[in-house]
Amino acid sequence: MTIEHQRSTAHTVSAQALELARPTSTTLKPFKAFMVCALAMGGVSCSFVPTLKDDGFLVPAQFKESNTSTSKPPASQLLSALHPLKEPTSPAGAAQDKNHESDLDAKGGTWVPIAWWRSLEDPLLNQLEDKLLAGNVSVLSLSTQVRVAQASLKQAEASLFPSLNLNMSASRAANQLSVPKGTSYSLSAPMSWELDVWGRVDALTQLAASNARASEFDLSQAKVSVQALLVQSYVSMLAARGQEGLLGRTVAVYETSLALTQARYKAGVVSSADVAQARTQLKSTQAQWQDVVLQRKQIEHALATLTGLVPAQLNLDLDLSQARSKDAVDARSNRVDNAALKALPQVPALPEVLVLDVLQFRPDIQAAKRRVEAANAQLGVARSAFFPPLVLSASAGYRNTDLASLVSAPNQAWSIGPSLVLPLFDGGSRQAAKESAQAQLDNALLNYRQVVLNAFQEIEDNLVAREQLSLMESSWADAAQSATRNLEVVNAQYQAGVVPYLSVVSAQSALLGAQRSLLDVRSRQLLAWNQLQKNTFVERPKGQVKS
Repeated sequence: MTIEHQRSTAHTVSAQALELARPTSTTLKPFKAFMVCALAMGGVSCSFVPTLKDDGFLVPAQFKESNTSTSKPPASQLLSALHPLKEPTSPAGAAQDKNHESDLDAKGGTWVPIAWWRSLEDPLLNQLEDKLLAGNVSVLSLSTQVRVAQASLKQAEASLFPSLNLNMSASRAANQLSVPKGTSYSLSAPMSWELDVWGRVDALTQLAASNARASEFDLSQAKVSVQALLVQSYVSMLAARGQEGLLGRTVAVYETSLALTQARYKAGVVSSADVAQARTQLKSTQAQWQDVVLQRKQIEHALATLTGLVPAQLNLDLDLSQARSKDAVDARSNRVDNAALKALPQVPALPEVLVLDVLQFRPDIQAAKRRVEAANAQLGVARSAFFPPLVLSASAGYRNTDLASLVSAPNQAWSIGPSLVLPLFDGGSRQAAKESAQAQLDNALLNYRQVVLNAFQEIEDNLVAREQLSLMESSWADAAQSATRNLEVVNAQYQAGVVPYLSVVSAQSALLGAQRSLLDVRSRQLLAWNQLQKNTFVERPKGQVKS
């Protein structure tokens, strides 16, 4: 429908409505005429909300770092990330994971997978996650923003219906020319209804609905993000605890080494340089241990803040009693065992579900989509401002100078009629609003594209991290094993007087470095697994229940 045709049709129907609304007898009720006019005029409506077009931005159907297939998908399988904008559908061939549960979000009507961290089988982590959403300030703040957006949607939807008021007034006046001084009373019920001929009200409703849905997706993204952040912080705390235990047991080994060296020095077997080297190694390792203790305590404070508690209110039951136990060391070989590696849980296997379709359910991408729709609806509102709004008004009531007989048939008064307001000159204000809305739409599209790109980068980064960290773990495990054997040989040579104590120090440092690196790699594997779980098991439509 062209603009010219829209305009002529609207004028023709308006004239017909006025003819129908003209009373044929004094018994015609005003609100009956109002409804006739409303139905006649409201039957014609057009929309200036533009249709979103595909801008040609395509994303592949397979991740670059995924090892599920080495063949490149054909061009026909490439999917556009920007078109069409609609509610997400079920991903084709999405794998199911028995370790994941789903819960129904009653407000959003969507299935939200939760509790991927339960695969780690850590009761303390599960307890923290159970408290998280009820106490996290960021999630609670976004919840209030969702309520604000939903209230705005209700206000916009209310504009689709007529407004009805009840007015009561009493006034005293005098007209020296004709009317004597006196008091008049009135009781009326005015009604007003903007007929959505140009689709302005409908566009405003679309705008509010898109913003409300975007805020709901923002809340879903915030929940998933803080849940993943809690897992990340908890794993970092476990890694720090493992480092603390490893360094604590190493300090115990070095204390034994220093005592033995001092005894050999008193016996005249070694020089004072060996004693100085042993003491230097001990003190530097103690400093590293104290630094790791500092890091662990600060991470505990961060966990408390995440769950909405002050640090003094969070008591983590961490077993650190073996941190410096001499039972965990072998004084004969001057080495520590691998108990520190047991501080971290095993990295669970990740199902091969990392396909492009999974991205359709990420809350951040869905929120960006809804903001594109909102910007598009705002452009429709700006376009409709060039046409006059059609408002149908009606009023019925009573008016008289005698309050006792106010409500009676002779005192009835009513009116009904449409009104049009066409701005003739505004100094370019409406054109500027239209250009601003168009720019905001372009910006929303670019922001949506950036969100998709960031999502791909984040998943690709953790895919390659999962692959390379697995190789690094194997290398550092071999290095730690070799360093252990080397320390045993060097220690025996030192006791036989073949090598200086500096060789022992070097071998001990190499073993400690390999063990710390192995622990670090394992913690990074868990963090990569956590990020992949966060990015792939996200919001799904109602009815898409995971088994």
